Amino acid sequence: MTRQSSQKLAQILITGVAALVIIPIVLVILFVIINGIGTLSWEFLTQPPRAGMTEGGIGPALLGTVLLTFGTAIAAMPLGIGAAIYLAEYAGDNRLTRAVRLAIVNLAGIPSIVYGLFGLGAFVLFLNYGTSILAGSLTLGIMTLPVVISTAEEAILAVPQRFRTVSLSLGASRWQTIRHQVLPHALPGIITGIILGLSRAAGETAPILFTVAAFYLPELPKSIFDQTMALPYHLYVIATQVPGMPLSIQYGTALVLLLLVLSLTLVATFIRTTMRRRREW
Repeated sequence: MTRQSSQKLAQILITGVAALVIIPIVLVILFVIINGIGTLSWEFLTQPPRAGMTEGGIGPALLGTVLLTFGTAIAAMPLGIGAAIYLAEYAGDNRLTRAVRLAIVNLAGIPSIVYGLFGLGAFVLFLNYGTSILAGSLTLGIMTLPVVISTAEEAILAVPQRFRTVSLSLGASRWQTIRHQVLPHALPGIITGIILGLSRAAGETAPILFTVAAFYLPELPKSIFDQTMALPYHLYVIATQVPGMPLSIQYGTALVLLLLVLSLTLVATFIRTTMRRRREW
């Protein structure tokens, strides 16, 4: 087999594997869109469920998901970025640092239900926050931390070393170099990691099942110590626990959750692409 023919065969095989991955995902998305698009309306997005959840909308669940996502960002961003800066810029290459990095990678692979049980024990029971938005946000924040730390550290390490060398040679301190040279250039990767972590948190069910999610609430939450409905758990409830639930409402709820997660992913992609175009290296 000639070099050209082997290269063409490899290209065909890679394209086929990519198609096997992409086509089922596209088909699932199209199936949800076709079955759920007719349910979407302003009333569906803003009104609470009625008649045993067989009528009405998903307003409280949608608001609860937005609040939890916002709370997750507040909980995960400062710790995640701070840890990434320390590991990339201050920590030496020793056994302890390597062990910490290995632990972060392992934490990213832990099933989400384990984080839910941890949140139940640590925040709901030990710290006595109860089943609340605060407990749910902290649990999701801890679950998101490994992703934020890993992506932020990789983005920081990708900044060329010459930027640091020139800044230090001009008399800047180490923190001034990080603040004014490293972080601005690493920002696209950091933001991308944060948003991707938040998109995962927005679609999780197991962690909020133990810490914040309610089957049904007639009123909207008034503080961070209140329970709230959330789209992932609400979708699970109406799909498995409510008899006589119209399929259109199930698919409509799934479509809203899907659009929310896809929107976060598209925002991350747009920010990364836009900011990378402005790079000087």
